[in-house]
Amino acid sequence: MTIKAPVQPGYGTGQVLTPAAGAATATLTPGSKQLILTNLGANVCYVRVGTGTLTATTADYPVPAGAQVVITKAMGDDKLSHISATGTTLHVMSGEGF
Repeated sequence: MTIKAPVQPGYGTGQVLTPAAGAATATLTPGSKQLILTNLGANVCYVRVGTGTLTATTADYPVPAGAQVVITKAMGDDKLSHISATGTTLHVMSGEGF
């Protein structure tokens, strides 16, 4: 059974990231419960969410090319590490589910 859980975007929290072959980290809004991840590019990217020092790998959560996904995170998670072997563009926005 699939349950659709809408999410209220955190307007003004969006960031455009450019995942590349080397992992990089972005700072998130720590009080939000969800992340809206939109891969605007033509290549898959992988993300890891948490606190402290993070390094995403291809063993982490994939965001397919041209796809949008919503993932849940811990309230205190304030970092997102991202990587894409061939490069892409990733839009990240915090949000709250209903």
